[in-house]
Amino acid sequence: MKNFIVITSILYPTESVYAFSKLKNYQLIVVGDEKTPKNWYCDNVIFLSTAKQESIDFNIATLIPYNHYCRKMVGYLEAIRRGAEIIVDTDDDNIPYNDWAFPTLFGEFESIRENMGFVNIYKLFTNKRIWARGLPLTLINYSEDLTSSLIKSKCTIGIWQGLADEDPDVDAIYRLTDNTPCYFNKREPIVCKKGTFSPFNTQNTLIRKELFSLLYLPTTVTFRYTDILRGLIAQPIMWLYGYELGFINATVVQKRNPHNYFSDFISEIPMYTTIEKVVGVVNKSISCDKSIEMNLMSCYKALCNESIVKEPELETLEAWLYDIKRISNSF
Repeated sequence: MKNFIVITSILYPTESVYAFSKLKNYQLIVVGDEKTPKNWYCDNVIFLSTAKQESIDFNIATLIPYNHYCRKMVGYLEAIRRGAEIIVDTDDDNIPYNDWAFPTLFGEFESIRENMGFVNIYKLFTNKRIWARGLPLTLINYSEDLTSSLIKSKCTIGIWQGLADEDPDVDAIYRLTDNTPCYFNKREPIVCKKGTFSPFNTQNTLIRKELFSLLYLPTTVTFRYTDILRGLIAQPIMWLYGYELGFINATVVQKRNPHNYFSDFISEIPMYTTIEKVVGVVNKSISCDKSIEMNLMSCYKALCNESIVKEPELETLEAWLYDIKRISNSF
C-alpha cells in the first residue's frame, strides 16, 4: 500500500473513520491523543495511541505537546516510513462520498492565470457569498468574476484540495454571521498558477511524495492558523519546482464536530493580522538554488524574526526535517 490517509481523533471511530478504513487503495492511519479512548479500535486502521507514539523513534514526537492538532505529524511520518507515495489529510468529521477520489497529478486543467494574488476559490464552485478560512478579510466582499481569468494549461499538481459540502472550511466570522450550509456546484478541477494564492487546509487534501516535507504544521501558532500558515508557505516553495495547487469538487460532506465559534474567532485573529505579511516574508526567503527543505527552514527563520512564529518552532522543524531524511534514507 503506497497511498495513505492520516486523521487525528479524540473520539471513538466515527462514520468518517469507518468509511475511510474501507477504501481498498488507501491505508488509514489514525493518530490518538490523551483524550482518545484507551480501547480505541477499528479494523484496517493503523492506530497510533499515545503509548505507541512514545515508543516510536521520531524526534518530533517528544517536541509536540499533547492535546494539540500538530500531533498529526507523527501520522505523516509513520506513512512516510511505510513507503507512502501519496498522503491524504482529512478529519474524523469528513465523510467521503461514494465517488471520493482525486484527479491525476499531471494533465491539462482549467487554471486561474498567473499573479492574481489571493483569490476566493469558492466563487468558482458556488454563487453563494462564502469564502475559505484564511482568505484576507479585505477580499471577502470582492466581486471579481474569476471565470474571465480561466485558461487551459498543462499542470503538474503538487497538492489537490478537495472541497467539503454542508459545513465547508470557513472562518468564524462566516459562522457567526451566516452559517448557512453550502453544497458546492459540480465542475471541472481548477488549478492556481504561479503567483495566484488560495488558502488550503488539512481536511480533504492530497500531497505528493516530492513535497512531503511541506506537510509540516507549525506548532507555535493557534489551532485555527496552523494549516493555513502551512499552505501560505508551501505555495511559493512549490512554484519554484514547477508544482501547483489544484481544487476539486466537494468529495466529502462535513458533519462538523462541536465548536465554540467565538473561541475560533479569537484563534483566527493572529491569522488575519499577519496573512499578507507572511506572503512577503516567504517570497523574500526562498530561492530556486536551495532544496525544498532549506527553503522551508529559511522561511521559518524569517517568520521567527518577525515574531509570527516563536523560537521553539525552529527546533521542532529541525527535528521534523531530520526525521524525514532519516526514514526516507532507510527505504
